[in-house]
Amino acid sequence: MQSKRLLMISTDVNIFIEGSAVRLRQIEYAKAYEEVHIIVLGSYILGETALSSNCYAYSTRSRFKLFAPFKAISLGRFIISGRKITEMTCQDPFLTALVGVSLQKQCHIPLEMQVHTDIGSTYFTYTLGNKIRKMLALQYLPKADTIRVVSNKIKEYLVGVLSITDSKIEVRPIFVDTEKIRQAMVIQGSDLHAKYPQFTNIVLMASRIEPEKNIELAIHSWHEVLKNIPQAGLVIVGSGSQQKRLAVLVSKLGITSSVIFESWTNQSTLYSYYKTADVFLNTSLFEGYGMTLVEAYATGCKIVSTDVGVAKEIGANIVDWNKDAIANSILAVLKS
Repeated sequence: MQSKRLLMISTDVNIFIEGSAVRLRQIEYAKAYEEVHIIVLGSYILGETALSSNCYAYSTRSRFKLFAPFKAISLGRFIISGRKITEMTCQDPFLTALVGVSLQKQCHIPLEMQVHTDIGSTYFTYTLGNKIRKMLALQYLPKADTIRVVSNKIKEYLVGVLSITDSKIEVRPIFVDTEKIRQAMVIQGSDLHAKYPQFTNIVLMASRIEPEKNIELAIHSWHEVLKNIPQAGLVIVGSGSQQKRLAVLVSKLGITSSVIFESWTNQSTLYSYYKTADVFLNTSLFEGYGMTLVEAYATGCKIVSTDVGVAKEIGANIVDWNKDAIANSILAVLKS
């Protein structure tokens, strides 16, 4: 049996952090190979690190991000030659794909590309950076030997719009231990209705508070919900760059007493929140997968979501990106 030796191209510098979730995942992933070598387009202060007896990570040691791919190509050639690499994977179809396609051409190594975000969404290109990323993806994805995606929604775009052969694409969802979530008990202090007894109904969001999560739309929708159920409450769990701005919006709308912002919490508490909320709400502009959607689904919580990631696959109540549609769907679910 031929030995399998993998070269992975990544941008996740957390691989170098002892005990990090991504580092532990890579160590586990490497058990399927004789050796795994990971080039990280990352900080110039990092160096070579042995993650385990057969898994090694190397930083491009780049002061400037744009120089990193070219350093990675040089380092990749050296590793492919010296370690007899048999296959490659790129963790995105953007800068890491630039590296992978170059090495594929120079070294004749089979190339897999991973797609973790919905590049087909009409909202994906809402920033200049994402416009550039999509241009790179459209250029590089057709050159991959195989493509791994996290949802059928992404696959449908690659096949239907980019005309990539169906057989080249593997749908491999992000692993979520749904049975563990189902069996989890509601822990003391984490029953939302007991914690916030002033609310007759509670809608939960759990998300990074960033522009693409579109929580501003959720807040405007909530203002409409309160016209029908004045004692309802919206609990938003997360953190991010938009939190202060959204708190100001809540105040301007006069709904401060009906919207609770909580910082990120541990998974056990979040599972309890899902189990005790009346509705889980997601208003993202785009998602590759939607981890919190799957977690909420595993608890049996009713879900209202825009058509992103796996929302449709798990049977969420799908809504358009406008406040009236979202408010009406929330109200319908609460009254059902």
